[in-house]
Amino acid sequence: MKVISPQEVAQHNKKAVSARHDTLEDLWIVLHGKVYNLTEFLSEHPGGQKIILKYAGMDATKAFDPIHPPDIIERYLSPEVCVGQIDQALVASQPKVETEEEKRVRLAHEAKPRLDEMYNTFDFETVAKNVLSPVAWAYYSSGADDEITMRENHNAFHRIWLKPRVLVNVKEVDVSTTMLGTKVDMPLYITATALAKLGHPDGEVVLTQAAAKHNIVQMIPTLASCSFDDIVDAALATQSQWLQLYVNADRQVSQKFVEHAEKRGIKGLFITVDAPQLGRREKDMRQKYDQEAPDEIERNKTEVNRNEGAARAISQFIDPSLCWDDIAWFRTITKMPILIKGVQTAEDAVLAAKAGCQGVVLSNHGGRQLDFAPSAIEILAEVMDALRAECLLDNGFEVYVDGGIRRGSDIFKAIALGATGVGIGRPALYAMSSYGVDGVDHLLTLYKNELEMVMRLMGARTLKDITRSMVDIRNIKDHFVANPTDYLAHHAYDQMLPRGKLSKL
Repeated sequence: MKVISPQEVAQHNKKAVSARHDTLEDLWIVLHGKVYNLTEFLSEHPGGQKIILKYAGMDATKAFDPIHPPDIIERYLSPEVCVGQIDQALVASQPKVETEEEKRVRLAHEAKPRLDEMYNTFDFETVAKNVLSPVAWAYYSSGADDEITMRENHNAFHRIWLKPRVLVNVKEVDVSTTMLGTKVDMPLYITATALAKLGHPDGEVVLTQAAAKHNIVQMIPTLASCSFDDIVDAALATQSQWLQLYVNADRQVSQKFVEHAEKRGIKGLFITVDAPQLGRREKDMRQKYDQEAPDEIERNKTEVNRNEGAARAISQFIDPSLCWDDIAWFRTITKMPILIKGVQTAEDAVLAAKAGCQGVVLSNHGGRQLDFAPSAIEILAEVMDALRAECLLDNGFEVYVDGGIRRGSDIFKAIALGATGVGIGRPALYAMSSYGVDGVDHLLTLYKNELEMVMRLMGARTLKDITRSMVDIRNIKDHFVANPTDYLAHHAYDQMLPRGKLSKL
C-alpha cells in the first residue's frame, strides 16, 4: 500500500465554488491511519457534506470514532477509495498540539478522585460532568423543557417510605432473579442509551463487558455508536442481551434488523413507543451537533439535522405513524418476546398485554420527551392493579421500570410495588465516561451491595419476600397535603391519577 505524507494529504482540499454552495473537487481524509479519497462520496454522504468538508485534508479519526462502528468503511465504500496509508513516521515526528478542550479534559481526568472514593451514583455524575465534552454532557444529561420530569424520576422515590421488619434471619440474602427467562444475579439491567462513544472510545462494548462481570442483561440501543455485531461479539456465550428498537418508517429496514438480531441470539425485543416526535431537550439543542452520524443513520441514508443538537440529528428516521396495529405485524416477523418500552399509563399497559406482548417498560424516556409526564415508580402500583384486575399477569407478563434508579433502596421499592426488574441508563454512562469498564463494574457493585443491605434491614431474604406491605405509598398523599405548593413547584400529581385516586391512597 502506498505511503502518503501528511503534507500530500493536506493538499487535497481544493474548493470549487458554485452558485449554491461550496463543494470540494478533490477531498482526502485520514481515518485510522489510512487515506481515503472521498471526492465522489461527498454528495452521497447521509450526514451531509459539512462534516466531511470540515476535515478535508486532515485526520478525521477523532470525530469519526465516537459515532461510527469500525467496520462501516468497508461496508459503505469500495476498496478503490483507499489510496494509501499515512506515513506514521512523519506523523510521529510532528509536534502534538493539544487543544484547550483536550487540555481541560486531560486535567479533569488527572484530578478526578480514585475509583474507590466513588461511594454512590451521584459521585460518578459529578466526575462525568467535568471529564465529558460539552456536547457529550449536554446530550447525556439533558431533559425535556424545564426538566421537571427528569428530576421527578428520582425525587418520586423519596415519597415512598419503607416499613422494616425485624428479627428475621437475614444472614444470607439472595438478590438473583429471572427476567424474560434469563437467570440474572440481580433485578437490574443496563438499558439502551445512544452514542456511548461520546463518553468512552470503546462505547457500548464497555457496558457489555461490565454486564458480563455481574451476570446482568444489557439492552442494545438502535442508535449505538458501536455496530450491533461488535456489541454482540463482545458478549460472553452465556450472556443475555436485549434489543431496543426505534421503528423505521421503512418497515423492511426494521424487519431486517429484528431478524438479524434474533439470529444473533438476542433474547428480547423492546419497541420504543414514546418518541413519535422528539422532545425539546434545550440543553442539548444549544450544542450544535458536528460529529459523524451513527450506524443506523448511515445504513438508511437519512438526512442529519445538525442545527438542534445530537438528539435531533440522529433521530429523524423514527416513524411517527407507529400504532397498536403494528404490534401484530412484529409478532409475525420474530419469535423473540416483544415488550413495549415507554408506557406511561395503566391503560396502555393493559393494551400491551392484550396485544400479545410479553411485558412493558414503564418509562418516560429519562424525562427527555414530555415534561410533566409521570415518573414510572408513581404509576407502577396502579399498573400492576390494572393488570391483575384483568388477569393479565397469569401468563408471565413482566413489568419493568426505568428512570431515576439511583440507590439500592430504589430497586427495592420498585420490586415491592410489582416490578420484575429495573433499568439504569445515565448512571452507567457516567461511570463509563469517568472510569471505563472498572467504573461500571464498581457502579454495579454499589447497586448490588446497597440492595443487599436494604433487604437485610427490611427483613427480606429473597426478592420473593419483598411485598407491597413493606412500602408506605400513603406518604405521596401526605406529602402534598403538607406541601400544597408542590403541585406547581414539583409535580401536578392530580393530573396523573384518576380523579379521587389521592383520597384512596
